Amino acid sequence: MSSKLRLLWTALAAVLLISGCGTSAPEDRAPAEPVAKVSFEPGAGAAEVNPAVPVKAGVERGRFDSVQLTNGEGKQVEGQLAPDGKSWQATTALGYGKTYTWSGQATGEDGKQVPVQGSFTTLRPQRTIRATINPTDEAEVGIAMPISVKFDEPVQDKAAVQRALNVQTSVPVEGAWAWLSDRQVDWRPKEYWPANTRVSVSAKLYGLAYGGGAYGLADLTTDFNIGRAQIVKADVNTHRLVVVRDGEQVASYAASYGEEYDPGRNTPNGTFIIMEKNPVEIMDNPRYGYRDVRKTWAARFSNHGEFIHENQENAAALGKVNNSHGCINLSAADAKKYYDSALIGDPVEVSGSASSMPPQYDVYDWLLSWDQWQAKSAV
Repeated sequence: MSSKLRLLWTALAAVLLISGCGTSAPEDRAPAEPVAKVSFEPGAGAAEVNPAVPVKAGVERGRFDSVQLTNGEGKQVEGQLAPDGKSWQATTALGYGKTYTWSGQATGEDGKQVPVQGSFTTLRPQRTIRATINPTDEAEVGIAMPISVKFDEPVQDKAAVQRALNVQTSVPVEGAWAWLSDRQVDWRPKEYWPANTRVSVSAKLYGLAYGGGAYGLADLTTDFNIGRAQIVKADVNTHRLVVVRDGEQVASYAASYGEEYDPGRNTPNGTFIIMEKNPVEIMDNPRYGYRDVRKTWAARFSNHGEFIHENQENAAALGKVNNSHGCINLSAADAKKYYDSALIGDPVEVSGSASSMPPQYDVYDWLLSWDQWQAKSAV
């Protein structure tokens, strides 16, 4: 073989060796995904979220470096990051009809960082309904005082509302809720409250669907006290007003009740409560021809128009004759004593009258039997 041919074969073998037996450079590998996984409740992209639901963020195989939730105006939602950095929860309720956006960062066990991002929107009610609760915080009330929740508009889903109401007492007390109208639900004990009971009420109404596109405007709470046990015994035939406190009679006042032979002027039978107290009350009754009559030390016990009040002008009838227009008349001195002793919510038990009060004037809770009361529950 010639030298030129030998060189050609040597060169060809080298090329084959390089192309057939050599190893290529390793291909570029994709970087590993971060191990940290961030999750949200409600989920990112969720719509029509109830603003009262729990709002949370969590991270698996990592911890949050920072996490924020802001509304469309850029205001941050208050929240609490767990000590281990693995979860965050809102500590205030969200608003209706808003968009909320997550931001922040988490670091995984592998040291890699992942963003906290996403958004959701809350439902926009057709309307919201305001509610109020009575008694108010730290009030001291009598042993017949009902708890009353009133709404600005009629409520359709009464059962849902009633389930959101809770009553806690310092001593066991049997009681129940009853709907007195589409706008009012009351709770009263089966019997009078035990004296000196502490009562706490919560109404979780915010975000609650009332039906018909309406939702609750706000939660309500109240904490109040039941005072001493004072009862007014008002037997119209005795011409006396008797006050019993903590089981003992503490007063017996000469009184004049409503005219016995005119049903329109009777002081009607029934158990009522002291609803309000006014040192001066201006009274009108066009049917019986008087207007702007000024009476003092007036304690209202019915929205039908009945009061316990001073009527010094009727002094000759006190303790002897029933001749009022339905109110309970006392002397000025006795009316002042009674007025000073009374609490809103004290029971007034009227008996011996020729007529009884129909259960239609606020407050009529105690004009219903316990069975009648329970039948008004929505659950």
